[in-house]
Amino acid sequence: MMRKKATVIGAGNVGATAALRLAEKELADVVLIDIIEGVPEGKCLDLAEAAPIEQHDCKITGCAGNYSDAKGSDIVIITAGIPRKPGMSRDDLLSTNMGIMDAVTKEVAAVAPEAVLIIVSNPLDAMCHVAYEASGFPRNRVVGMAGVLDSARFRAFIAMELNVSVENTHAFVLGGHGDTMVPLPRYSTVAGIPITELLPRERIEAMVERTRSGGAEIVGLLKTGSAYYAPASAAVEMAEAILKDKKKILPCAALLEGQYGIRDLFIGVPVKLGENGIEDIIEIQLTDEEKAALNRSADAVRSLVADMKRLHK
Repeated sequence: MMRKKATVIGAGNVGATAALRLAEKELADVVLIDIIEGVPEGKCLDLAEAAPIEQHDCKITGCAGNYSDAKGSDIVIITAGIPRKPGMSRDDLLSTNMGIMDAVTKEVAAVAPEAVLIIVSNPLDAMCHVAYEASGFPRNRVVGMAGVLDSARFRAFIAMELNVSVENTHAFVLGGHGDTMVPLPRYSTVAGIPITELLPRERIEAMVERTRSGGAEIVGLLKTGSAYYAPASAAVEMAEAILKDKKKILPCAALLEGQYGIRDLFIGVPVKLGENGIEDIIEIQLTDEEKAALNRSADAVRSLVADMKRLHK
């Protein structure tokens, strides 16, 4: 049986950690691509030398600037771009990362025309638009990683707060990846019990706030760099659902065409992930307050997309 093939673009912390997890879970042979000579090759050699200890036989190939090894990939995780530095808004990243995303997506689409693209680069929702246009892929095969990460952060905080296993927690986060994301406490549960039954409102609001600024909190602590263990795990959870055709429902950035009253916009919603990428978009009933929060989030993404069009002129 031929193993599946996953390509990771960008050999920085997120990309290298995603490559590590893909290989160690034996999900696919991995190709790691970067523009910096020696970095992807060196990291992949290091990972290959760990394989006898970790006991997996996945092939790990690193290459600088050459996309031919990505040929026929089932999945491509794009983490390329400059990271956010302290004091930098996600919008500051826009023009640089837009150019990078456009270039790498075109390279990938040429050699892996059947792949599902998982976009990780920031500003996330806007970068999905760039990849969608640059690839020419159908909308089910371009999906953004944000909701899985944001939900994991929310779940971690719920588990800490209630001193329960993270395995008992489920969290629900909608909207754009950033300050306007919409965690939904009444759909967030511990062993099936909504957290609204288990915690006072002010504790829940504090956790929602901490989830919203989860990335910035880590940037502030690290001083030089941003989160990478959880973002890599989130991308690999999505990759696994697609590679194994799990039909797993996860919150991801998807191109909406009228769902939730939103059109022509990538935004975080619950989707069913399987071998065809996004196989279904799940619409849930929202209260007026939740709907208003989601629309605010959509407006923030819309303004980023408008900024990109302006920069692109």
